[in-house]
Amino acid sequence: MKFTSVLKSIILEQSRFQVLMDKFVKKPAKRGEQPDQKDSDKTKIPKEIFFDLIKADPTSRLNNVEFSTANEDELNKVKVGSYVTWLIKRYLNVTTERQPGDLGYEQEVKIMRDRFMEDLYKVKENLEKFERFKGRLPLEKRNIEKLSVRELEELVSEFKLEKNKFSAEEKEKSKTNFEYPGSKIVFRGKNWTIVEIEGCNELAKDAACFFGGYDLKPEVGETHWCTSARGEYNRYYHYCKSGPLHVILPNQDVRYGDKTGLPANRYQFQFGSNQFVDKNDNPVEVIELLNGPMSELKNFFKPEFAKGLTNDSGTDLKIDDFKYGSVAKFVGLYGLEELFDVLPDTLRQIKIKNRGETNITLKIPKSITRFKNLQHLVLVNCIDELPDYICELENLNILGVMNNPKLNRIPDCLATMKSLDFINFKETGAVAPDSLEANGWTEMETGMWDKFNEDED
Repeated sequence: MKFTSVLKSIILEQSRFQVLMDKFVKKPAKRGEQPDQKDSDKTKIPKEIFFDLIKADPTSRLNNVEFSTANEDELNKVKVGSYVTWLIKRYLNVTTERQPGDLGYEQEVKIMRDRFMEDLYKVKENLEKFERFKGRLPLEKRNIEKLSVRELEELVSEFKLEKNKFSAEEKEKSKTNFEYPGSKIVFRGKNWTIVEIEGCNELAKDAACFFGGYDLKPEVGETHWCTSARGEYNRYYHYCKSGPLHVILPNQDVRYGDKTGLPANRYQFQFGSNQFVDKNDNPVEVIELLNGPMSELKNFFKPEFAKGLTNDSGTDLKIDDFKYGSVAKFVGLYGLEELFDVLPDTLRQIKIKNRGETNITLKIPKSITRFKNLQHLVLVNCIDELPDYICELENLNILGVMNNPKLNRIPDCLATMKSLDFINFKETGAVAPDSLEANGWTEMETGMWDKFNEDED
């Protein structure tokens, strides 16, 4: 091989992640441009899909990179596996009955691509078999580029991947130490142990079956969880996409499962699907449990409850009612005073509207000033005080504190905030400070003020 060819291959190996990303990943639409507006966009894929395809290649080396938060330098540490381009092509070129230009073709393509991603865990397992056993395949079948997804599945169906198997003695110990392949102990307390099962693969599924008791028989000390059922009734692959399962087991119990020997009084939590169930698969009052018999688990689960407070990008917090949902659970467990402390620094919008009849008074902590990107702050029927340090939110553009009858003061410093353009304090006990009018603000109607901007047309 010529030196230039060697050098080129080295450079490509080092930057292959970025090369593939530039080639196949959709770039954010420019202002005024709709996504997929260009013909070239039709051969590109969302970034999240690209990441999932890389992780589905068993030969990729992820090097402990967390894709969702990694910067460009960190992403370039990922060594892209040899099957990624095959996976991308199979995703883009799904088989459809309709042809390009036919009515409904685009919708059918979307459906088939979604189905491809739903079954990606199967494709990954088949690629693992292909990588391990291709030396035993006929020569003409060893080129992955010549195989379809269905052909790959049929080709490797006879092979079995080895799993971490426990000896009879180790299985006996798992009844008391709760250690089992495909799962991990994430908490051991005085009264309770938490087992986490994560991943869409056969090893994790087997762990879910073990901790559930296999046969859907709570009457013999096991559970009725669909994630542990045998055969076609098993729903583990449906739920694993929503995040890890947490199995909570008492260290001591009055009854033990006939099949597994595990404590009968066990629970399963999954925060991604917002499901918290007992051994009968019935929903439980998680606030009562964690404030009562499971109190030693409260701090462990706090980060999980906090994840559900904002949108996926961590920019918006919207609360309409304190009685239901993730916010109600968090407040019921940890109190209002800790609500702001667990929110991400990336917030751009906070809208808290107490629409229900819950008597809530939210104290705005000093820690709110850490939200340097906050642009909209709306607090309805939930505060009785607006502190002066609100003015330290240097990018705040809109402030709404309507329907707070006990609020009787608006800080003078709001009038001189450079970014603030609109204030609404209707239906409060507050009187507009003189500083508003003195600094060019105009009262649109009682309690609603707008700042005149010379740059506006």
